[in-house]
Amino acid sequence: MARPKLPLALTSEQSRELQRLISAPATPQKLVRRARIALLAAQGQSNAAIATELATSTVTVGLWRQRFVDLGLAGLAEAPRPGRPATLDAEKARRVLSEVVQPPKNSGRWSCRRMARHVGLSKDAVQRLWAANDLKPHRTRTFKLSNDPQFELKFWDVIGLYLDPPVRSVVLCCDEKSQCQALERTQPGLPLKQGAICTRTHDYYRHGTVTLFAALNYLNGKILAERAPRHRHQEWLGFLKKIEAQTPAGVEIHVILDNYATHKHPKVKAWLERHPRFHLHFTPTSASWLNLVERFFRDLSQDVVLPGSFTSVDELVKTIWDYLTERNLKPTRYEWKADGKAILEKIQRARTTLARQTAVI
Repeated sequence: MARPKLPLALTSEQSRELQRLISAPATPQKLVRRARIALLAAQGQSNAAIATELATSTVTVGLWRQRFVDLGLAGLAEAPRPGRPATLDAEKARRVLSEVVQPPKNSGRWSCRRMARHVGLSKDAVQRLWAANDLKPHRTRTFKLSNDPQFELKFWDVIGLYLDPPVRSVVLCCDEKSQCQALERTQPGLPLKQGAICTRTHDYYRHGTVTLFAALNYLNGKILAERAPRHRHQEWLGFLKKIEAQTPAGVEIHVILDNYATHKHPKVKAWLERHPRFHLHFTPTSASWLNLVERFFRDLSQDVVLPGSFTSVDELVKTIWDYLTERNLKPTRYEWKADGKAILEKIQRARTTLARQTAVI
């Protein structure tokens, strides 16, 4: 006779937490499986049915059902394992944690093995100490703080266009992607297949470059583009004329762009004075991340430029144009959702930290 299953009832809070664990991308898969077991058990399913659905054993299902009944959400965590407690020299552990922030002589950072030799521990012990204290000397995150004295004014000007676009207007995020290289790989790579990633050679032939001017329509996600051999004020002015020609009359044109000198050339300014429906909104210096066309350029690089192999500039341009044509049939709209106030607070914290570090140096 089958063993009767233990009844399991969930509170609304427990149910929400289990769903969060399952949907969170960083949740370990073993914890996801335990959360699924608890949810299915709460629905009244038997251990055998749950085991079949999750491709596991009834013993495993019974174990975690019992743990959840006894301990609730805490029962899904690993139980303490038996055995002798780990022994670690306290002074050596202190040195591992304190000296990691001071790079060794003639090197920019510590490695696990180098630190292990330095303090007299195993590399695994060093790695565990760093992981437990969230220390990652092998990683570096780049940053750039704007020194623009009008940063906040320009910041809210651009954010305001995203959050509340003017009526009877188009909002265009414009920039140029210069030096798009037509690179031909020296040998054909292997295609993607099950159990093996695609490959490409590290060396290549250069066949020239091209500059791409792009205007991302914030409201519908479509891209207006133009190729050019260079990115001088003449090419930028020609692109503005193309925007003028392809925008319906009577519609105001708000252009978000960076502070590149080409955009502020006297001839460009003179042309804009003769076309008052153009309104330029400059991003703060060193804050091109505010311009959403940069997000499109990233997609273009990842989808077309970097993985491709092109025998000429014309082939590269044709591939880009085919990509744009297909994309504009079903455009992807990049929508600004970040909280501007939270961004400014984060920037202020970074400035405070940077000032403190500069004072120490």
